[in-house]
Formats: sequence, C-alpha cells, structure tokens
Amino acid sequence: MNFLTKKSAKSIPITPVNSDALKGWLKKQDKATQGWAAASGFTGAAGSMLALPGKTGAVERVLYGVADDNSLYAYADLPAKLPANKAGYYIDQKMDAARATQAALGWALGSYHFGQYKSGKKKEFAELVLPENADKKALQATAEAVFLVRDMVNIPANDLGPEELANAAKNLFKGLKKASIKIIVGEDLLKQNYPAVYAVGKGSPRQPRFIDISWGDKKHPLVTLIGKGVCFDTGGLNLKPGSAMALMKKDMGGAAHVLGLAHMIVSQNLPVRLRVLIPAVENSTGGNSYRPSDIIKTRKGISVEVGDTDAEGRIILADALAEASAGKPALMIDFATLTGAARVALGPDLPALFSNDDKIAAALLESAKETEDPLWRLPLWQPYKDMLSSKVADTNNISGGGHAGAITAALFLEKFVDKGIPWVHIDTFAWNPSSKPGRPEGGEALGMRACYDLIKKRFSKGKP
Repeated sequence: MNFLTKKSAKSIPITPVNSDALKGWLKKQDKATQGWAAASGFTGAAGSMLALPGKTGAVERVLYGVADDNSLYAYADLPAKLPANKAGYYIDQKMDAARATQAALGWALGSYHFGQYKSGKKKEFAELVLPENADKKALQATAEAVFLVRDMVNIPANDLGPEELANAAKNLFKGLKKASIKIIVGEDLLKQNYPAVYAVGKGSPRQPRFIDISWGDKKHPLVTLIGKGVCFDTGGLNLKPGSAMALMKKDMGGAAHVLGLAHMIVSQNLPVRLRVLIPAVENSTGGNSYRPSDIIKTRKGISVEVGDTDAEGRIILADALAEASAGKPALMIDFATLTGAARVALGPDLPALFSNDDKIAAALLESAKETEDPLWRLPLWQPYKDMLSSKVADTNNISGGGHAGAITAALFLEKFVDKGIPWVHIDTFAWNPSSKPGRPEGGEALGMRACYDLIKKRFSKGKP
C-alpha cells in the first residue's frame, strides 16, 4: 500500500519520547545533539517533533513526542507532518505483534486524503517501514476497509446513487469463487416482496435496489450484515431545511460500513458464511413520492403508518431485517446513519449500540475498547414501544413526541427481527466534523473495526 515502503540504509528512525524519556535519552547522546535539542526548545510534548541533523546536515533521526505510545493514533499525525522521501521512516522501538500492527494502522489512517475532485498535484504523505512483527495482511485489509468507507461516504450523491452503490458492491466481490450476487431493481422489488424499499425509493428517477450478496462455505455459521443505503436524503415530502440536508450524501454510510466490514472478513478469510444486504434508495421529492399518513406494507407483513417521510431509513431496513431473519443467522448486525437523537445523546464520535443479546453486547464493547473503536450501549427499553402505536396500522415509523428518538428507532427495527436471533444495531454518524490525527474531516468508519474483532473472536473456529 502507498503508506508503506521497504527499509534501506537511508530510512530515517523515529524515536518516540515524552518529557521524562527525553531526559534519559539525551544523557546518552553527544554534546552536539544535546545542544541542538536545547536550542530548539524541544521538550518532548505530545505532538511535537524535532529533526536531528547528521554530519552532512541531512536529517539523521526524528524525535517525536507521544503522550501514550500504546494509542492507535500515537503516530497518526506524522505522515502529514514529515517530509515525504523515498527511503521512508521507521519506528525505532521494540514492539510486540499487536502493538506493531496497531502503530502501523494509525500511520495508515493518517495517510488518507480525499482529493479525487481536486485538480493539481496529489497530496504526498511520508511512508513507513513496516515494523517488525506487524501483521501486514491484517493491516492492509483494515486500512483498505477504512479507506473504502471514507471514500464512499465522501463521494457526492451525483456520482453515487443506488445504481453506483450496487456496482461498488458487485466490484468488491467480483471474481470471488465463493460469492453470489443478486440485485433487485425498481418494480421487481414489488414482485419479489420488498414493498417498503420500493415505497421509499419510488419518488426518485434513480430506481431503488435491493443488494443481496453471499460469500463463504455453507458449512460455516451464517453472519448477516445489513446496511442502510440512502444515497441522498432530502427528507422526502417532509423536506429537510438546507442546513440539515447539507451532509445527506453520507446517509448511505451504513451501507459503506457493511461493505468495509465484508472486505475485512473476506480478505482475512474468516470461517463464516457471510451475507450482505443493502436496501439502496434515494429519498427524493416528486409526484410519485410516498407521503405522510401513507400506510406501507412490509416484507414481514407488518403495516407501517408513515408519520414522517424523513424517517425513511428504518422503513427500508424493515424489509432487509425481515429477509435477514429468514436465513436464521448466528449473528445479525446492521449499520445505519439513523437518528439525530443518537448524535445529540452521544456526539459524533460515539456510535450508539443496541442489542437483544447481553453477552454479545458485552463482548462487542470489549472489542470496541481493545481496538480503540468506541461504542456506547443504549437500551431497547420495551415500555417505549407504545410511542410507536398507530390507530390505523400495526405501527408508526416515528414516536408521537421528541423523546428517546434513537431508542424508539431501534425498537421499530426490532419488530422485524425474529425472536432468538442475536442482533446488533449500530446507529453511527459516519463522519468526522473536524480533523484529528488519523481522522480527517469527512467520511469515517465508526464501529466497523470493533465488529470485525467481535466476529473474528466469536467465529474463529467456524462455530457460533
């Protein structure tokens, strides 16, 4: 990958330090180095950097201040800060396999730039020599998956509609012997009983689609991933104001997450039978758009009164969850940029986790901690189901008031999950509102790496 290079005699070492470690390191150096550090005012503060010149004046070593060397993002700032060169840089520190892989991943995440629509010279990043013991295959699969999610979320809706999303899914599995791909388009959704997906997508000239991809050995446990694929969300006839519509190209972030997660699973050849389901639509306004107070049929047979056309994601997921449940998976995970309420409660960095299985939820939270891919569990508080009641249909798609919006949305989805099936719902933002080391402003994979870690641990021997 373009963030890695091979080590040579010209590769420049990076020595991580903090204020205490710097003092000890300088004591072992010559007076010229000590004098240079003192004259430069370098203290080893987190994020600070000092280039040490050699006899020829060229950079011989880089001192870099880190607050926590065990953090995923410890070195994520360096690819953009250091001057790019052919020889690259290496971390001059002994690390075990897990830490070496994590440090390199942080470097990789800091090497991302979305510039395909910008003219001029491509942004260059400093390259890293792969640390000893690092798992290159896992590193590449993870970095590729995160970059895939970021790219897909960042691409504007004029270039990524339901058809383009379906093509991206097909291309991801193209050529894989164990993969099968089925895509249902337009009015065929009605013929094959996906009425809720069709209802939401029929108002756009870009026909809705249902993407159904399978991969793996049938002898392995079934893991089904479901992703919300609303390629642009105007709010429908309950039209959003301009400020709320500005980022709605990212409303297919759930679909991007499950494709990224699928890439990790396939690349690492996990012993699971994988199924990926994506309802892909554009929630638009037009003469054929679905309306507030419409009553929609669903694949499961539950009728839905439309309280708000801007709560469209849960409607299309209803058909997907019903189809997923029919396969009786050992684990079912959905990703969706579903509610503003989750962002109000937890902010942009912390996706809301819901689950009907306490053991799986606890294991996922542990994976989130270990991978530095945080999640926070919210309850499927059953008494709030009454908020979704309808006088004319089996359920409404929204609650009557403004309370507990993320919870009531999850409770709506739960209606379409068969009992006994372990299910995880992740309400993610899929976006960084501002840049931080390794996390540039724009599309982001949130919760994906944690889910991969859970799946890998749970099914490592091919058994649930």
